[in-house]
Amino acid sequence: MNTSTTRLHPQASKKRALKLMPMRSLTLVGIIISMLTGLCLGVLVHLKNRIPAEQQSAKTINDAINQISNHYVESVSQETLSSHALKGMMQGLDEYSSFLDADEFRALQATTTGKFGGIGVQLAVVDGFITITRVTDGTPAADAGLIAQDRIIELNQHPAKGKLLTDIISELRGQPGTDVDLLIQRQDQKTPLVFKLMRAVIELTSVEGHLIAPGYGYVRIAHFQASTDDNLTQVLSQLHKQSPAGLHGLIIDLRNNPGGSLQGAVEVADQFLDTGLIVTTKGRLNSKSARYRATKGDALNGKPIAVLINGASASAAEIVAGALQDQGRAQVLGVQSFGKGSVQTLVPLTNAQALKITTAHYFTPNGHSIHDQGLTPDIVFEGSENELLEKAMNWLKSRKIDIVPGQL
Repeated sequence: MNTSTTRLHPQASKKRALKLMPMRSLTLVGIIISMLTGLCLGVLVHLKNRIPAEQQSAKTINDAINQISNHYVESVSQETLSSHALKGMMQGLDEYSSFLDADEFRALQATTTGKFGGIGVQLAVVDGFITITRVTDGTPAADAGLIAQDRIIELNQHPAKGKLLTDIISELRGQPGTDVDLLIQRQDQKTPLVFKLMRAVIELTSVEGHLIAPGYGYVRIAHFQASTDDNLTQVLSQLHKQSPAGLHGLIIDLRNNPGGSLQGAVEVADQFLDTGLIVTTKGRLNSKSARYRATKGDALNGKPIAVLINGASASAAEIVAGALQDQGRAQVLGVQSFGKGSVQTLVPLTNAQALKITTAHYFTPNGHSIHDQGLTPDIVFEGSENELLEKAMNWLKSRKIDIVPGQL
């Protein structure tokens, strides 16, 4: 077998090598370009997919609003649908966060100032029913004959049971001179009672007080608002004037107090504390976490204090009771409080609307959270109002020495 070998001329080999080298370089450059192109396309696709993922929820809500607006059996404005969507979104967070339309926002602002259009009642949910807990003297509710423990069955011909307390309060408030229709179930009557009232300007008195016995004062704080601290100062001044020998003790009644301003609660507790913590708030954001401490000065100079609470004492009322209890400044009597240990912040929106968002939880001076648990009285007592007041008075009179505030 013959084997032949073909040899290229050295010059020919060099030319062939020169021809192959550009081809290989071009191939390599093409591969690199393809890799870079693929990488860039991958990044672009990732970004394209990531951005819609972040916006998908908002897009879904907008799509749903458009579909309902176009296809629902009755015409519904997009503004109304957006309002419904916001209400549902906030209610899904917790029972205290909410979306406030312009009317609700104005009503809430009016409450903090203590002046608004309404009928003059305080409400709470008792055994699942919207129940009147207090009727303010000289208001449409008092003039019509509404009393504490009346249950609201219907409001303006619509069932009240199952509705949020905040919604009922909003419906009861409105322009002075307008009507409110109520169907009331009273404990001692089988047939519901019908009431037609006309709204009037209601000016809430946050603090009321009088001498319950010589040298012993009684102060009721109905709710906490911007003026509560000033109101309390005025009432205490009057009580001191009525007691030339000085006050020997004080009852602070926080029963059926639904709360209100955090700052108002801090200021009230500070009136009776010389030093130490009042309340601590802890939120996800550092700006919502704070420690509120007492400043020098005790309005009673260490004289004993009895604080009354019940199942409708909530929020700011629990802050005051918890601070005075933990600091050893007061004895708390009554039954377990409501247990609202969260702080809400108002965030204004466009069109005079707002969000009320839970931004923190608060803790009593000893670090106790009352959220969904309530505050436990030092003396648990479930008797009548007169019996509870008598028990509080007996405790005050039994104190032989001044209470020394704690140093928590």
